[in-house]
Amino acid sequence: MSKDKEKYGAQSIKVLEGLEGIRRRPSMYIGSTGKDGQHHLVYEAVDNSVDEALAGHCNKINVSLNKDGSVAIEDDGRGIPVDIHPIYKVPAVQLALTKLHAGGKFDKKSYAISGGLHGVGISVVNALSKKLIVEIKRKGKIYRQEYSRGNVKTKLKVIGKCSDTGTKVTFWPDPEIFSTLEFDYKILETRFREIAFLNAGLKIELNDEVKNKKIEFFAVGGLIEFVKWINKSKDVINKPIYFKREMDHTIIEVSIQYNSGYQENIFGFVNTINTVEGGTHVFGFKTALTRVINDYAKKKGVLKDGNLSGDDVREGLTAIISIKIPEPQFEGQTKTKLGNSEVKGFVDSVVTSALSEFFEENPSIAKKIVSKATDAAKARLAAKKAKDLVRRKNAFSLGGLPGKLADCSNKKSENTELYLVEGESAGGSAKMARNKENQAILPLKGKILNVEKANPAKTLSSEEIVNMITAIGTGVGEQFNIEKLRYNKIIIMTDADVDGEHIKTLLLTFFFRFMHQLIENGNVYAAMPPLYRIRKRKDYYVYSDKELKRVTEKLGTSNVTRFKGLGEMSSTQLWDTTMNPKTRKIKKIFIEDAVEADRTFSMLMGDDVQARKMFISKNAREAQLDV
Repeated sequence: MSKDKEKYGAQSIKVLEGLEGIRRRPSMYIGSTGKDGQHHLVYEAVDNSVDEALAGHCNKINVSLNKDGSVAIEDDGRGIPVDIHPIYKVPAVQLALTKLHAGGKFDKKSYAISGGLHGVGISVVNALSKKLIVEIKRKGKIYRQEYSRGNVKTKLKVIGKCSDTGTKVTFWPDPEIFSTLEFDYKILETRFREIAFLNAGLKIELNDEVKNKKIEFFAVGGLIEFVKWINKSKDVINKPIYFKREMDHTIIEVSIQYNSGYQENIFGFVNTINTVEGGTHVFGFKTALTRVINDYAKKKGVLKDGNLSGDDVREGLTAIISIKIPEPQFEGQTKTKLGNSEVKGFVDSVVTSALSEFFEENPSIAKKIVSKATDAAKARLAAKKAKDLVRRKNAFSLGGLPGKLADCSNKKSENTELYLVEGESAGGSAKMARNKENQAILPLKGKILNVEKANPAKTLSSEEIVNMITAIGTGVGEQFNIEKLRYNKIIIMTDADVDGEHIKTLLLTFFFRFMHQLIENGNVYAAMPPLYRIRKRKDYYVYSDKELKRVTEKLGTSNVTRFKGLGEMSSTQLWDTTMNPKTRKIKKIFIEDAVEADRTFSMLMGDDVQARKMFISKNAREAQLDV
């Protein structure tokens, strides 16, 4: 036997005591040790308070980002139990904070419905915090206990008296675990707005002591207000349709509103958790919607032959499906997809019944929705012809690729990059600068079509868009296939000026609306060309005005050149600053919040001029003047 085999015995089997396992493998519990994971700690603590609201015992939650780097979450719920546990002989709150899978969520008498990480949430927060303080108001007394990295630092003590109840958790994320300790106000704002919409009547206050900002979320109308908020920048064709049903401790709420656009937006939530990958609740909703609209169209004689497809009935649709169930089964620890098979039938049945009844009672709205769907069917046939035309065109062209594409020699997609370059001049420089083995260049003529305002048939008839679709290889819509992706990175490279930013936004709109899977898969990037070149014995490239000031002060010089565009750079400069993987800077594009992303693209690229003006006015101070 080898020495390694001889050493492998009982002594090799290690037991990770307490919460040590969480600290060893934090990403298993919170997704990452970066910004997303750090914010996940806040969500877990807040979810505990939301569970109190779901149980009918909490009306207000306060979240404070404190100057000392901590976050405090306080609610007016019942307060975590403080009495001694009969088996473990420690206060119940200590058990909840130091043991995995310990909590009231397993006792359905305490919580019929809950979110969070199935009872591991608050203990995970404790394990990954440098310091955590819990304060509880219960039975007329205020209790306090302190922890550090999952370990008890003080005994549970009574520190005062009170006439109300509630829980306050203050924690400092551990710098040994997280790569960043700064919280993003905007990320938290988006999440708490969703929670308020999904829990009508619950008040959530977010207070940033560092930036002296405060905002309160409160939605009496719940999902109706949510769908209105999403469609705020869109031309809607009906008032929100809303219904709510309850059966066997399962609650379903649905709000539906159509707009005159072409995009489909369905957002599913389970126990207030955003299931970004959908699941059985969303599938059940889609099935019922298609059936009800087809049945109504046939009944009224609008549809005589064939059926409207799912895509037809969902064009221009904004829908929120919120399910609250006792035992949710999620695929993946971070809860992105619901797996409960029984939920599909339940949602299908409820939506079929409620929507059919609504259509019968509101024929004018039903007529508008059916008309929208039949128009979509006609456009779908036109788009199919356009796609077929693209395929035929590719079949007869050399290798099926656009003539403008300077492809790379490496045929393995893992190591390859496609640069989408603004303008023929910059495209020429990029072709000379590139590494021909793994970097492909596709020059674009100016500003591409704004797909937010165009129907699919027009979009798929645009030469520049067809060239991109062909070069990337995956197809779009229902034909999208990530396995056919020809390049690992799709890099948008535009000038560092206002026009360049506009072109970048047009391209991102296209990817978000037609190839969002590429963004979700981490394949879309934006190049960051330098703004200035400073020459003093050698060249220094800087990428912001703030960096310019710092570098010029350090070098003691003002011989500064402002780059007006990529076309002004020589191929050597372009390679050194923007294309060389060892020296370049690129931004990875990802969808942090699909709801907010949809609203932003609609506002920036849609027809609501007033909303766009307000956005520009609000954010003008953060913009840099390009002279």
